[in-house]
Amino acid sequence: MFLKNLSLVNFKNYREAEFEFHDKVNCFVGNNGEGKTNILDAIYYLSFCKSFFNPSDSQNVLHDESFFLVQGEFEKEGETDKIYCGVKKGQQKIFKKNKAEYDRLADHIGGYPLVMISPSDSILIYEGSEERRKFIDGIISQYDKEYLDHLIQYNKALAQRNALLKLFFKERRFDAESLEIWNEQLSNHGKYIFEKRAAFIKSFEPIFQEYFQIISGKKETVELEYQSQLAAIDFIEALQNSVDEDLRKQFSTVGVHKDELQFNIGGHPLKKFGSQGQQKSYLIALKVAQMEFLKQIKKVNPILLLDDIFDKLDENRVMHLLDLVNSRKFGQIFITDTHPERIEQLLRTVKGEHKMFEIEKGSVKRVWHEEKK
Repeated sequence: MFLKNLSLVNFKNYREAEFEFHDKVNCFVGNNGEGKTNILDAIYYLSFCKSFFNPSDSQNVLHDESFFLVQGEFEKEGETDKIYCGVKKGQQKIFKKNKAEYDRLADHIGGYPLVMISPSDSILIYEGSEERRKFIDGIISQYDKEYLDHLIQYNKALAQRNALLKLFFKERRFDAESLEIWNEQLSNHGKYIFEKRAAFIKSFEPIFQEYFQIISGKKETVELEYQSQLAAIDFIEALQNSVDEDLRKQFSTVGVHKDELQFNIGGHPLKKFGSQGQQKSYLIALKVAQMEFLKQIKKVNPILLLDDIFDKLDENRVMHLLDLVNSRKFGQIFITDTHPERIEQLLRTVKGEHKMFEIEKGSVKRVWHEEKK
């Protein structure tokens, strides 16, 4: 699977742009702030129906315009799929595959698997547990549509239960039967989510450990520790036991929305005990393992987006990563960098066929490519 082309209209700093891509490696080079990362985000839109960086669709519209369009063609199993994304301020987002509009955006997720490696990945280590849950959910949702449905319904039920708790607190009353309705909803969806997350970590962790050893070149022991309240108690029982605290805090204090994924190295938390180099290797190993895992499950090579990798890794690590991706026969790669000579030299070193796009002020200034000799 690979992305053949991309068309942008009024997307971020692009008024209008067209790209024809190489099926191996594509590089976007230019100074900071010219729009290189915005191209990666547009590609991400075509896979996930949303931005990697900005949760608000309207904020991705070019200044002083009222809409944006992102379109692209994927080559998959010998056939071409045309994907259309249209966003108009104040209206519902439109997403189409081969001119047929989706009834639910969730039906599109997983059709074109993709992995993004970005400097912002550090939030997986330094931010709260929500970011690590998103990491798990983002992978599982690409191959298990039922999981995504349960996750959507769980979050809706959680919002309703929390609203009811706030109402009880405000009106100084309590209705056990009304609360039980949402307890049942949370339990039904939450148990499924818990079981799928636990099974995923069990399958994913050995792949991650293998890639950490390859990328780091060292023998540290690394672990992914999945922590959930549901591992020790039935969900319904936990919800019933937490009623008093939930009423006092006005939100649900137990459930899979409180799950944690602990990153460990040498038996200790990575955040506290991992060196900067170990943390970088850990994050890269997580993302490369994500590619390998999706490749095994989906039987297709995911697309890899590498955003400003030299901000994240030294040159030796970047070369190691590119060599690894090439040698393991992963899929199409998109890279952004500020120095064209540097990335070209690296790609020649690892014998990577590639196409280069020089980006300036939201437009393509120059295009050149290098094929295998």
